[in-house]
Amino acid sequence: MAELYQEGWKPNEEAAEEIIKRLKDHKNYIPSSESVYREFLYVLLREYRKYVKEQSG
Repeated sequence: MAELYQEGWKPNEEAAEEIIKRLKDHKNYIPSSESVYREFLYVLLREYRKYVKEQSG
């Protein structure tokens, strides 16, 4: 999240997708079920929004 923040990513779905992409690149487990993936995406986005708020604030 720190990398994305430093790169200027806004807290939106594209940023959450980028986090997932980077996690995959580092061989982290990403759920294959579409419904679980969407929930994972939502949680990442929520956490990234919190992170951005904390850094900005």
